[in-house]
Amino acid sequence: MIVSKKDIPNFLDKLIGAYDEVIAPVKKDDFTVFETISSGADAVLDAGNTKLPAKEVFFPQSEELFRYNVTKEGAKLEAPIDDKKKVLFGIRPCDARSVKLLDNDFNNDKYQDPYYLARRENTVIVGIGCNQPASTCFCTSVNSGPFDTSGLDVLLIDTGDAYVVETITEKGKLFVEKAGLAAASDSDRAAAAKVKEEAVVTCQVNLDGLKAKLDVNFYDPIWDKIHEKCLGCGACTYLCPTCHCFDIVDDAVDCNGCRVRNWDSCAFPLFTLHGSGHNPRSSNKERYRNRIMHKFKYFIDNFNEIACVGCGRCIKNCPVNMDIRVVLEDIRGSEARLDS
Repeated sequence: MIVSKKDIPNFLDKLIGAYDEVIAPVKKDDFTVFETISSGADAVLDAGNTKLPAKEVFFPQSEELFRYNVTKEGAKLEAPIDDKKKVLFGIRPCDARSVKLLDNDFNNDKYQDPYYLARRENTVIVGIGCNQPASTCFCTSVNSGPFDTSGLDVLLIDTGDAYVVETITEKGKLFVEKAGLAAASDSDRAAAAKVKEEAVVTCQVNLDGLKAKLDVNFYDPIWDKIHEKCLGCGACTYLCPTCHCFDIVDDAVDCNGCRVRNWDSCAFPLFTLHGSGHNPRSSNKERYRNRIMHKFKYFIDNFNEIACVGCGRCIKNCPVNMDIRVVLEDIRGSEARLDS
């Protein structure tokens, strides 16, 4: 299948009429973010990665889990589930892969999150491959790539004046059939294959032996040094497609009684503060170590996947220019110590 770029606004307008929500990258100040669009002309599809990841579509920054009203007759609960039919359009492969990784947390043999799962079930994810990855991208170093289809239902390949359309899942196949797109010619498919071949990720991060090092270096002196620039601001965690820490609070003011889930960050001192006043991660050293350990050791231990997609957002947006690529290389080069 193929769709001309000049037809994309009309194509999106048709989707807006057929689905409850169509979410796409839009211009906001000097960057792009994912938002629900009311017109296909609002979508910005050529700006690379958005400032914020697409995880908020499935795991909102703040969401009401349920609301309650206590009367003399007892407590009445209402638990809203977002089951709107949606299209997430224009996501990049690294962000789509991050959704696949988040599935491990929100849908496993110990826990199934109904709020997340309802959004996942009812959302068609349409991605656009990356013809020219940024200098901060290192997706190929973390088992991904500029045309990775993990987490996608449909992949669009930019061939200049058009997008060649690849269906990945059964949901994607039904979506494309419903859209009634024109068939791609042999030359269109050849052009798409050439684009894939020519896309180059220039940054390579050597992760060989990193997991083995992290398995034994919890007390390595490298942690005393490696965190020193970090401000603990949490920007990297909020911008990260795979970070999923959250806090749950009861709100009796704004909603007259509801329970709300909000994003949180392991970079914050209060995140692990116990009611007793004890904090097992009392310094920035422990908190920064946990972030690295979680992505490159604990997640692998639990799900056999690296919890990083190489999108480069944490590199671009760190206020003190901490570069996770340098951090990982420093850890690989450190001498592990087994003493406590």
